[in-house]
Amino acid sequence: MTKAEIYKKVLREYEKEKRVSDEIYQKRISDIYLLIPDIKNIDTEIMKINMEFAKASLKKLKVKYSISELKEKNKELLKKREDMLEQYGINKSFFDDIYKCGKCKDTGYIDNKPCQCLKKRLIEVAYDMSNIKEILKNENFENFDISFYPDNNGKDTEKSPRKKIESILLKAFEFVKNFDDVFMNLYLYGKSGLGKTFLCNCIAKELLDKSKSVLYLSASQLFKMLEKDTFKNDTEEFSEVLKLIFDADLLIIDDLGTEFQTSFTSSEFFNIINLRYIKKKPVVISTNLGPEDIIDKYSDRVISRLYGNYEFLEFIGEDIRILKLTKGQYNE
Repeated sequence: MTKAEIYKKVLREYEKEKRVSDEIYQKRISDIYLLIPDIKNIDTEIMKINMEFAKASLKKLKVKYSISELKEKNKELLKKREDMLEQYGINKSFFDDIYKCGKCKDTGYIDNKPCQCLKKRLIEVAYDMSNIKEILKNENFENFDISFYPDNNGKDTEKSPRKKIESILLKAFEFVKNFDDVFMNLYLYGKSGLGKTFLCNCIAKELLDKSKSVLYLSASQLFKMLEKDTFKNDTEEFSEVLKLIFDADLLIIDDLGTEFQTSFTSSEFFNIINLRYIKKKPVVISTNLGPEDIIDKYSDRVISRLYGNYEFLEFIGEDIRILKLTKGQYNE
């Protein structure tokens, strides 16, 4: 299934859910009108005011009241409606809890902009197709085994691999715990097989469980998507999905540096991290590239943005995949 097909599939689901919620809403309204006939009269008045408000906004049609007067009248009627419902023991949420998302009323959009629930669902569908949810069942904080990191001090390191990973895990816990309040970006680096991707999956699972939108892409996937969108003029739906690169609550870029290096990838990489920085949308990067390697591969703009706004966390130790093989634990 293509990205465009995923988009259309999700919108069809929204249409179906909206029909169901609208039917429930109309049934509840009918029941309320039978129970409290005066509510119907109030709703009729509110509808008339809304029409007058629309006319006033056009500034061409004659209206009885000014916009401020219409707003005040509408406010009074809504309060009267709420008080009347309360007298009958009916909470105002009676009309809202029928929706899966009370913000967009199951339309997927707020003021013609994608609602957070739509962004999240698009990512979840993509995750279902890529089987990442199955991966997260095993690769999560609960299963992160620090015993694979030796507790002895290495010759050229200030801390042992065990102390290093404990410090990194604390930073990852802090990142997840304070996600809504503290803007932070993480740069996980070190040689292959030290658990960088595993930790990315741990972070992804925790935030997905908190209903955050998390987009997880390898560097090669990311730049292929951007290249396809830029040079092949793909569909509007595909472009809409690509917006998640900039708008998802968290973007995880795995294996940075493995992409084919061009002026395009370097420029697009800066655009991504720069725009997400401006929007205060966190990024987690995992890579084999240490600080000194970045200087050789990327532009000064990229280096400046990374060094100024990312927590650099170095993984050290022995290749865990080899350790698992020697212990008979590796089953891939």
